[in-house]
Amino acid sequence: MSIRGLKKKQPKTFKVRIITVDAEMEFSCEMKWKGKDLFDLVCRALGLRETWFFGLQYTIKGMCTWLKMDKKVLDQEIPKEDPISFHFLAKFYPEKVEEELLQEITQHLFFLQVKKQILDEEIYCSPEATVLLASYAVQAKYGDYDPNFHEPGFLAHDELLPKRVLRQYQLTAEMWEEKITAWYAEHRGIARDEAEMNYLKIAQDLEMYGVNYFPIAQNKNHTDLLLGVDAKGIHIYSINNRFSPNKSFEWSSIRNISCSEKELTIKPLDKKAEVFKFFSSQLKVNKLIFQLCIGNHDLFMRRRKVDSIEIQQMKAQAREEKARKKMENQRLAREKQLREEAERAKEELERRLFQLEDEARQANEALLRSQEAAELLAEKAQIAEEEAKLLAQNAAEAEQERQRLEITALKSKEEKRLMEQKMREAELIAVKLVKESDRRAKEAEHLKQDLHEAREAERKAKQKLLDITRLNYPHMAKYPQYSPGDSRDANFDRGSIKLDLKDIDLKRLSFEIERERLDYLENSRKFEDRLKELKNEIHALKLEEKQAGLYS
Repeated sequence: MSIRGLKKKQPKTFKVRIITVDAEMEFSCEMKWKGKDLFDLVCRALGLRETWFFGLQYTIKGMCTWLKMDKKVLDQEIPKEDPISFHFLAKFYPEKVEEELLQEITQHLFFLQVKKQILDEEIYCSPEATVLLASYAVQAKYGDYDPNFHEPGFLAHDELLPKRVLRQYQLTAEMWEEKITAWYAEHRGIARDEAEMNYLKIAQDLEMYGVNYFPIAQNKNHTDLLLGVDAKGIHIYSINNRFSPNKSFEWSSIRNISCSEKELTIKPLDKKAEVFKFFSSQLKVNKLIFQLCIGNHDLFMRRRKVDSIEIQQMKAQAREEKARKKMENQRLAREKQLREEAERAKEELERRLFQLEDEARQANEALLRSQEAAELLAEKAQIAEEEAKLLAQNAAEAEQERQRLEITALKSKEEKRLMEQKMREAELIAVKLVKESDRRAKEAEHLKQDLHEAREAERKAKQKLLDITRLNYPHMAKYPQYSPGDSRDANFDRGSIKLDLKDIDLKRLSFEIERERLDYLENSRKFEDRLKELKNEIHALKLEEKQAGLYS
């Protein structure tokens, strides 16, 4: 439903959504309510008394604008939506957070807003300072560091560092967490409100803290500059440098600020000083700058005046609350210390009890092991006794076997000696047989030579006899009855007898030689058989000696 429709029908109420840094709320507002009525309703709902720092912001046509307190809500140029959304944010910043922020809710809202601005890179912060600020934010959220509870990875889902810092250094999430945790562990004992205040005390020293920037031009030729408004005054920056202002006007040195359409004039307190004029792109921007200047100047003047009764009461209550919280924190710290000591004592007693139980268990186990060892030793003693008896029996058997082997060895030695003697005798016999064989061979050779000479002589004699016969009696065949030839025949017959006798001796000699050769062969065969028997006996003796050595 549109706002125009609401105006025509004039319903009694309209819905508003209020968005804080960490929550959302919805309210029903009367049609005639002004901006202050809605703002007071929100402050009451939050329990906020330091209302002068805050305002209701909305966005229209891409420009952030603050709701005016003295005009009706519906009469202002607000978004046409249902419900209408407003952001409850800090509009003005204190000069010294520790002195001016009295309520805990005020500190908490400022802490959340400044933290968001740093993470969104609206406020520049060095990497070292961001790690320290992140450690205070972790202390405010999780309390004291406990290594048993806050294990590695517990910050994985928390946004603690600007993306610019993460891109600037090539560090993993675990490395960043380790650096933050190292600082976080040193904040032990700091309460949540103290951690948030320490965060703000560091943040308020940053150059861009609490500054609202607007693009301006120093003349109509549109020389681009930036104008910044904060709790201390008005500052002029170059377009590329928001840290160091080119020129500053403190509130105490400004006499007058005037606004006319797109032109804004700053008149210094010193009348001789040059009047500063600048131009903005829109009239709305000029009005917004003028509104912020008036608000910051009013707060600047209020800080330098005597506090009102309300402020004095709030400061007194804040001091009492701080004292009460301090005493409460001290009491909690003492209780925590006592509890930790009691837990340590309990752990020590439990450890001691566990140690005693462990010692008793070990003693019981040692006793059982001793009993088992005693039983095992008794069994081993019985087994050893049986083994000793068996060893004694084996020793006796071994002694008998040793004696038998010694006897066997002696017999073997005697048999070996006899065999060696037989071998020597056999060798001597063999030598004799060889010599005899050589002698007989030589005799046979002589006899063969004699036989050959005899046969050769016989052949020559026969040939000679035949030659003589043919020469002397060529006609004997022709005249066989010639008488003188009878005596010669007788002589021839005697020669034949002699030759026959000589043939008989040769045959007898050849027979004797052949008989001796056969005897020699027979003796050689018998000698070889005897040598084989001796070799077999020697081989058997060697086997027996080896077996006797194995038995030993």
